[in-house]
Formats: sequence, C-alpha cells, structure tokens
Amino acid sequence: MEEKKRFKVYKIIMLVVLVAFITFLITSIGMYQHFSKNDKITIIGGNDEISTTLSKFKAIIDKDFLGEVDEEKLKEGAIKGYIEALDDPYTEYISKEEMKDYLEDATGNFVGIGIYMVKNTEADKIMVLSPIKGGPAEKAGILPGDLIISVNGEQYSAEDMTTASSKIKGEEGSKVEIEILRGTETKKYELTREHIKVNPVEGKVIQNNIGYIEFSSFDEGTAEDFKNKYQELEKQGIKSLIIDLRNNGGGIVDEALKIADFILEKDQVILYEVDKNNKEEVEKSKNEPIIKMPVVILTNKNTASSSEILAGALKDNGKAKIVGTTTFGKGVIQKLMQLIDGSGLKITSEEYLTPNRTKINKIGIEPDEKVELPETVTNVLNVKEAEDTQLQKAIEMAK
Repeated sequence: MEEKKRFKVYKIIMLVVLVAFITFLITSIGMYQHFSKNDKITIIGGNDEISTTLSKFKAIIDKDFLGEVDEEKLKEGAIKGYIEALDDPYTEYISKEEMKDYLEDATGNFVGIGIYMVKNTEADKIMVLSPIKGGPAEKAGILPGDLIISVNGEQYSAEDMTTASSKIKGEEGSKVEIEILRGTETKKYELTREHIKVNPVEGKVIQNNIGYIEFSSFDEGTAEDFKNKYQELEKQGIKSLIIDLRNNGGGIVDEALKIADFILEKDQVILYEVDKNNKEEVEKSKNEPIIKMPVVILTNKNTASSSEILAGALKDNGKAKIVGTTTFGKGVIQKLMQLIDGSGLKITSEEYLTPNRTKINKIGIEPDEKVELPETVTNVLNVKEAEDTQLQKAIEMAK
C-alpha cells in the first residue's frame, strides 16, 4: 500500500521565485509528479551520436587532463547542458542532492527555523528578508534585515546561502545556533527546528459583511484551510467573498481544483489539458458548491499557474468577477520523473486551457475590471489599504 502511495501520480504546479520576489520575476512550473524505479538516463555508452561524441571527449580528458576528474560532476554537467539547450524555462535537470529540497518546497512544508533569506551582496552576508509568522525565528526575536554571520559556529558569506540553508534545516526537535549582526550588535540564538507551514490562508471580515481571503501559494492542505477559513467567515455573517490571488504564483494543482469545486456547480469544466499530440483531458467539478455567494477575485502580473486555473475557471463559468491587472500567463504543465539514481528530470509536456478553451500561456487572464495601483506604491507585496485601489474596487463590486 505504501509503495503504491509513493509512486502515485500527482498534479502539481511549482513556483520558482527569484530572490523571494525581490525582482518580482516569476517562473511558475506546472507539473505532473511521477516516480518510477525504471526511469534511467545513460550519458556515456550506446551508439547514438551524442553518446559517441561524449565518449570521445571523455577519452581526451582521461588521457590529457592534468587535474582531478570527478565523474559525477562531469555526468551532471553533461545532462544539465543537454537539458538547458532545449531553451525552455520550465524544463530542467535536478540533481539527487537538490531533489529533497525541491519536493519540500513544492508542498510548502519543511523543517527549519522559519525565515526567508536573500543575498546581501553589499555586506557579502546572508540577510533575513522576513521571519515566517509563528516560526521559531519570529518567536525568538529575529528581525527582517538581520545579517546571518554563522550557523553552528561556521561562518557563511552571501554566496554560501544554499549551503547555509541546508545547515539551518534539520530534524524536527533538534537545535541550531544562529549568530546574527543587527547594526553594530551581534546576537546569538539557539533555536529548535520545527515543522514549518509556509503561506497560511488568512481571512477577515471587511466592510458591509464582505469576507476577504488571501494566500500566496497553493500548498499541501491549502484547500482545506481555505474551506475552514470560509466557514469561519460565513458564521460571522458574510454575504460576499473576495479572494486575493495577487502575488500568488501557483502551487499544487489539486488544491486549486478543490477550491474551484467549492464554488462551481457539479460537473462544470475547470480546465482542459492538451498534450503535443492534441490528446485532451478535462477536469470537472465533482461536488455541489458550498460557496453560493458573489465572489470577486483580485489578480496582478504575479498571479500565475494554479492561481490562473482558479481565476479562469470561475470567470469562464460566471462564478466570479476579476479585478486588478492581467495575470502572468503560465499555462504549460511539466512532468517530473525521479530517476533511479535519485535525481530528477522535469520536462514540459502539456498545455492547459480555461473552460472556454482560452489560451493562458504567455497571454494571461484579462480582468473584468482593470485597476492599476497608484504610482506611489513601490512594493506590490506590501500595499497600504488606503492606497489599495484594486481592493477598494473589489469591495465596491462585492457590496
């Protein structure tokens, strides 16, 4: 039973955010996750032209190269170069060492101290962008802007962020010592690693009995959290609902499908999936809706992948109005295969369309009401409510 669960196929959309949205560059990855014991890539050997060419280079290196040869690095370099030459931003080779973190990030769950980190090149240090709400770092008093000097007594520079991150993660309940620089003051913290759930679903009641729900990605359990939050707000007497998908770059597709199912009528189309041979699969809602009130969705240029699936499904089925700006436009799906050596290959395999068969990829979803934020807003991740013209319009429509 456990073996069957392990190799079950999951539909998932991944989010890759360059330096935690600092550059606001989103490359959202749609993906089928497939684990197979029999998948295998051979780099050297065989009769094809690529293998023959690589074998010749290997012979030259073995004969003439003065330095030490790391065969594993050569193999990974060959694979990465081959895959990168496809020139597809969503297709990539993932090393064995990277796969564990990759899959943890996909579900939005990991064990650590709960911080977002960025490289501070000016100080050549790793900087805390922000602690995660309710995590060990926030509870201990670590603040945004703190510079990490060392982890467990070992010093790290900005370029060592990946290594430092792996050292900060560890077994749940184990301890890690972090030394930080805050201004001119040095502080040490001994923190106990915890299971961190990122991107919680948050909600509140705003004016005129309007419910407001916001979350920044579709992680494992997001749909259930969304349902619970909605039911909390429903008990408080809300008459309409705003779903804020701005800066939500995607996540697990099944979670988006479940949320759509809460709102759509049974058997309504959520999306179409089309492969290179034009073979088509359709996803439909499976249950009667639990949310029957008016819905308004907020979007912007960072709304991508699973967010676009949800927004497109509700818009095309007449279940929601969209306010804001055109979405990112990520409408292709990747298949992820875990190879026999533990590494992975993620390859673009399908495109998805909205219920009206509208193409999303490189186009995005147009809002029903286009509303730009004021020029005074410099950070779309932190908009003051008084300046949030998009939210104000959504409230007006939801009344």
